[in-house]
Amino acid sequence: MPDAYILGIESSCDETAAAVVRSGEKIVSNVVFSQIATHQPYGGVVPELASREHLKAIVPVVRQALADAGQTYSSVDALAVTQGPGLAGSLLVGISYAKALAFALNKPLIAVNHLEGHIHAVLLEERQKGGFSASNQELSFPVLALVVSGGHTHLYLAEQHGNSWTYENVGHTRDDAAGEAFDKVAKLLGLGYPGGPVIDKLASHGNPVAVKFSSPQIKHPDRKIIPAVLGGSETRRSTTSFDFSYSGIKTAVLRYIETHGMQHSIEKRRKAVAEIAKPTLKDYLANTDPVTLDLIASFQRAMVEDLVGKTLAAARACEAATLFVTGGVAANNELRQRFEHDAAMEGLPVYFPSRPLSTDNAAMIAAAAYPKFLASDFAPMDFSAEAGMRLSG
Repeated sequence: MPDAYILGIESSCDETAAAVVRSGEKIVSNVVFSQIATHQPYGGVVPELASREHLKAIVPVVRQALADAGQTYSSVDALAVTQGPGLAGSLLVGISYAKALAFALNKPLIAVNHLEGHIHAVLLEERQKGGFSASNQELSFPVLALVVSGGHTHLYLAEQHGNSWTYENVGHTRDDAAGEAFDKVAKLLGLGYPGGPVIDKLASHGNPVAVKFSSPQIKHPDRKIIPAVLGGSETRRSTTSFDFSYSGIKTAVLRYIETHGMQHSIEKRRKAVAEIAKPTLKDYLANTDPVTLDLIASFQRAMVEDLVGKTLAAARACEAATLFVTGGVAANNELRQRFEHDAAMEGLPVYFPSRPLSTDNAAMIAAAAYPKFLASDFAPMDFSAEAGMRLSG
């Protein structure tokens, strides 16, 4: 089959992105416009502002992606766009533009689930490195994918059937997702937004066992039923839930701050960081006392232990043959190191996307669209954004 060039568009949250990917395995261009500077003063993403920024950026970002790829609107074979989940207004900007292009150019349009895009970011990464072929023959199934992206912390059992993929959700967050916990704790400590990367950099400068955090205990009226591995005949029942909950650890950090009289130093740090246009690690260290560094290191250690522990427990219960860890939080250094070590101890291969492909991007959307392109699974022109879209089937 001749190469197929797919133009991907991603606008689910606070990045406006466009990319051209060849046949689901080669990134030809990948452009991302970040809105961090817009949302930084507010300590988080403001949905209305995000939508306005997408409106400003989407046309130049798409044009840049095409120019970088040496392609034109007419030369690409299909368009792909994120349908959900995400911020409704932000999603609509990307969808409306993609629909207009598809209609005007008479090109097929493919709707992609953002979470599936993160899973395919791993496949795309390995194909770029030559680790996997287009048919994924080197990949052992089933695959257990931990997707930790923004407000999402999910475990999916994934299988490939020809050109199509199926996903079974075997674990999800009950309240705050991992990424939300990192950002909220960073905000509590006056570290600015986005907080995850800052905590990751500072954690190595503190004592990770200085503050004790208990693992979240989730009570479930019905024990989690883990579906039989596809192709098997039995359904197994687990005595452990593989769901996640991180609102408790955020509250524990707040209580620690209150009981240890840290408010004054936090406000001082917040003001100091706000006055620096682009704070460096040196700037953060100069404004962060040892007690706070220990709290940061202990918080990250607790988060990493819970994510790794539950994921490997689910892998054992589901008899997973391969592990994917993807999404923005997958860029965390300690998380990667712990997964590589613990998964190797169990003889389980684990794969991550590169850091640029861990965060939101359009290359993963174009890559996830390629199997749908081969199956002629095109979206009708009347489809719309689904802010709470689930990944299944």
